Amino acid sequence: MIEKYLCIHGHFYQPPRENPWLEAIEYQPSASPFHDWNERITRECYGPNTRARVHRDDGLILKLINNFAFMSFNFGPTLLSWMENAQPWVYRQIVEADRKSGERYRGHGNAIAQVYNHIIMPLAHHRDKRTQIRWGLADFRHRFGREPEGMWLAETAVDTETLEMMADEGIKFTILSPYQALKIRPLTREANSDIWQDVSGGRIDPTRPYRIKLNNKAHSYIDVFFYDSPLSRAVAYEKILASGENFLARIEKAFGDNMAEPRLVNIATDGESYGHHFKFGDLALSWIFYKLRGKGHIKLTNYAAFLELFPPNHEVVLEENSSWSCAHGIERWRSNCG
Repeated sequence: MIEKYLCIHGHFYQPPRENPWLEAIEYQPSASPFHDWNERITRECYGPNTRARVHRDDGLILKLINNFAFMSFNFGPTLLSWMENAQPWVYRQIVEADRKSGERYRGHGNAIAQVYNHIIMPLAHHRDKRTQIRWGLADFRHRFGREPEGMWLAETAVDTETLEMMADEGIKFTILSPYQALKIRPLTREANSDIWQDVSGGRIDPTRPYRIKLNNKAHSYIDVFFYDSPLSRAVAYEKILASGENFLARIEKAFGDNMAEPRLVNIATDGESYGHHFKFGDLALSWIFYKLRGKGHIKLTNYAAFLELFPPNHEVVLEENSSWSCAHGIERWRSNCG
């Protein structure tokens, strides 16, 4: 029986809201009844996901689950810097979730790093790119006490120079939109198998990892996962989190019928979808994790653990200067793309 794996990734980020003169967040009326938006989103999302409820059929609470211990995640360093001081209990639960997941997945924790600020990397000078990567890695080591294996790029905005710098710093993989892939071919090529397959327009198979070959000599490649676009869109915009049961049914359908190798259904969205953008979205997650944990026909995993078991057998070429949130690549930040 071919194994099925599931990885749900949340990108958690808030911009720094501190007044630079006061080094504190001033009152924000639009976040009422809370003092500011960091506090409100923590109450609606970050906190609830550290102690998400699993309900019985009669509505009583059966169990509390730290969702971060069962999902892949990255946090913006600026957000964790605020949270460490303003919400220390929630902060500690996030760090502890990574430690526990590392024990579960043979040393591969759920947390991955992020470039330090929410910067569009292809638009940055190469010195700023290096700084963003190194600061992001240093912040991750300080908070989680280990070396990160993956790194999230803001808006998944990517170019080759950025990937080369990430590989130079020891990063093994990143996560991108399927619409950022152009063509693929097998890594071990036999006769007549050297032809590239066009997968542009989001047609790449997102259930397996791919390898990007780089030009620098020290580190010749970096691996990439492409998230399942229809499922991720359903989480972000289509209210699939209203029912954990319906959400799991959609996940099962995403595996398809023709499975010749282990497959990974992976979802990537803004983490704030689970509780802030969609109220009680954290409960859909906790229901799925409770159903699948340890006994499900679908195995929970994270990207690094899956990559160790099933390294890529295809290479991919990306669309240069592309992102997950602009149909024109990176033009929403460089020009008026309309």
